[in-house]
Amino acid sequence: MPSYWKVKLSIFLNYFVFAILLNSVGTVILQVQHTYNVSETSASVLEAFKDLSIAAVSFLVASYIHRLGYKNAMLIALGFNALVCLLMPTIHSFGMTKVLFAVAGAGFALIKVSVYGTIGLVTADKKEHISLMNFIESFFMIGILAGYFIFSGFIDESSPTAWLNVYYILGGISLIAFTLLLTTSFDESSLKTEESKPFLNDFVEMFRLVVLPLVLVFVICAFTYVLIEQSIMSWLPTFNNKVLHLPAALSIQMASLLAIATAVGRFLAGVLLKKLNWLIVLVGCLLVSAGLVLVALPLAQNIDTSQVTGWGNAPLAAFIFPIIGLFLAPIYPAINSLILSSLPVRQHGLMSGLIVIFSALGGTTGSLITGYIFEHYGGQTAFYFSLVPIGLLIVALYFFSRLQGKNTTVQIDSMGGH
Repeated sequence: MPSYWKVKLSIFLNYFVFAILLNSVGTVILQVQHTYNVSETSASVLEAFKDLSIAAVSFLVASYIHRLGYKNAMLIALGFNALVCLLMPTIHSFGMTKVLFAVAGAGFALIKVSVYGTIGLVTADKKEHISLMNFIESFFMIGILAGYFIFSGFIDESSPTAWLNVYYILGGISLIAFTLLLTTSFDESSLKTEESKPFLNDFVEMFRLVVLPLVLVFVICAFTYVLIEQSIMSWLPTFNNKVLHLPAALSIQMASLLAIATAVGRFLAGVLLKKLNWLIVLVGCLLVSAGLVLVALPLAQNIDTSQVTGWGNAPLAAFIFPIIGLFLAPIYPAINSLILSSLPVRQHGLMSGLIVIFSALGGTTGSLITGYIFEHYGGQTAFYFSLVPIGLLIVALYFFSRLQGKNTTVQIDSMGGH
């Protein structure tokens, strides 16, 4: 197998593993409420353990990643996550669950910064860059989708801890990914510089990036988008279970519709964004998303689900609301590609670190707010809250477009169109 394609396969498998691990947080939030008798607010801290570890490790390694090397960083991430997954069924508790997500978050920080940086090494131009970015993010959603069905297959109402055995599977997949990456070689020589700068200078360079108006508005966009996405994705299984009153296994399986819709949306985005103005596409998607919230949530009121046994007789709301993923899908990879393709390859690691940090902070904020509203005001109110950040993101994207148009290094045709 040519090294070029082996590198891409390795990237896809790494993303697949961490897609399952990280985005199982919604499933695990539901399960720990039953297994360890914790409240919605208490369960919501799992998102913080995941996302804050992502932010912290990204901050520490983003400026150093080109010295460590993308391959070495990914190997470290996969090795530690394999170990913790294999220990999880034996040393299980709510506290161990927090440790699991902290380690998974730290590992994902290394993986994502490395993957985003590697894209610049294996693509020839901006069109290929955004195409591969969308395909990788689509593959991430396929991993999320697989995770819902893998986890639901281990749920047994008569055995509260049976779901923990899924971590033997995830630990095994991590070991396979580790082995594939270990035997894969790719050229990272372009990351090296002739002169060796002090370590502190790399941190200064990262902060210089974030104070640029274009980058500052971008991180606001990334923060707000992930706030929306994670507030929905992490709490959809609980919404299905506690608002729609579906069985736990079915609640998790039906949450997979969100992942399916998001994966399809990102595949379609690769086509649309080559032909249409990216701002028109993204704002249109957000307006439709807001409309779906206003249409789907009233359908969840006063419905009788006592006779629901499976997908065939599940309520309409369980099918309609996840379609929001189709329209939220294009936003994240599009804005990431725009900002990355505006920078030289050597700065992609630094910018990727900023992307991961602010995405993680957005995810934590969204989950904590949603968990609090869910517990104190109900699930419907919690999901209606998504209308607020959707409106804010529309405004932020407008300013991002204005600044992007003025920036001499970022061309509109980086999206393959105008």
